[in-house]
Amino acid sequence: MAAIDLLALEARHQVIKRSNWASENPGVVLVFCIVFIVAVGIIALVIYRKWMARKAARQSYEVEQR
Repeated sequence: MAAIDLLALEARHQVIKRSNWASENPGVVLVFCIVFIVAVGIIALVIYRKWMARKAARQSYEVEQR
């Protein structure tokens, strides 16, 4: 009976055992992080420039006061 329990325990351990891809490839994860940070920075820069252009265009209108 103990051998069956040991086999079942070993089989369960092999099924539950998971591989951690990120810990096996830290360089790839680092590159993904760097690319993400650069992409977020570029997107933020584009949004900021459009916001500033819109703000400058809005300020260039002549406002008539009554």
